[in-house]
Amino acid sequence: MRPILTLRQYTHDLIVHSHDHAQLVFGLSGALDFEVEGCGSQVRQQSFVVIPSGAHHACGSPQGSRCLVLDIPDEQWLVDSLGEHADASRRLLDRPARLLLDAGQGQLVSWLANSPVSDPLIARQGAVLLLASLNHARPSELASRRLPYAALDAHIEQYAAYPLQVADLARIAGLSSARLHARFMAECGQTPMDYIRSRRLHKAVTLLRETVLPIGEVASRVGYSSQSAFSAAVLREFGSAPGQLRREARDKGR
Repeated sequence: MRPILTLRQYTHDLIVHSHDHAQLVFGLSGALDFEVEGCGSQVRQQSFVVIPSGAHHACGSPQGSRCLVLDIPDEQWLVDSLGEHADASRRLLDRPARLLLDAGQGQLVSWLANSPVSDPLIARQGAVLLLASLNHARPSELASRRLPYAALDAHIEQYAAYPLQVADLARIAGLSSARLHARFMAECGQTPMDYIRSRRLHKAVTLLRETVLPIGEVASRVGYSSQSAFSAAVLREFGSAPGQLRREARDKGR
């Protein structure tokens, strides 16, 4: 049986999947970009997201994030553990949502994060307390005020070697190209194409540091047909040429 409560560290590495149980992800530190069924949000301290059973979701944290994750074992566990409160918890877990915690709920999450949640008894009782405390919350669907960055990043990662257009990202976000451009400028201070270029170059740096692929092959894998254009782009973005970034990574590994 999987642990009910776990502490997890999230990084820039994207997680894209679904599972046959409901899940709650509570922010402890940092910011975790989250997308559930195409709707984007962000998990920070004093907030959490609801992921219903079977819901496709993606998440990643460019700057790193720490979260407390509650994995609901199954329907019978809800009934056995929560009794008359099970129906309220079932309604909470039934649709994607992002919610804010009140002061008491935030203290409970913080206390559990500093407790030995690997202990099955503490994990079970902590999960029951958490769910009971949330039964009167009024979840709203994941807000459209943030773009679904995790889904956008997953698409860019998958198709980095191919031509990417703003229309591709607009389709994922469910917006017109013009509206997507305006949202990117408001939220990121950059155009969608600048965002695509930056994500490609960050993928390139990972390949330079972690593989022995020729620089020309790295360039091709992130959409550059010209190695010289790729090198110039890396230099502008990171202040170092591709070869220098690779040498620095090797020197650190010695």
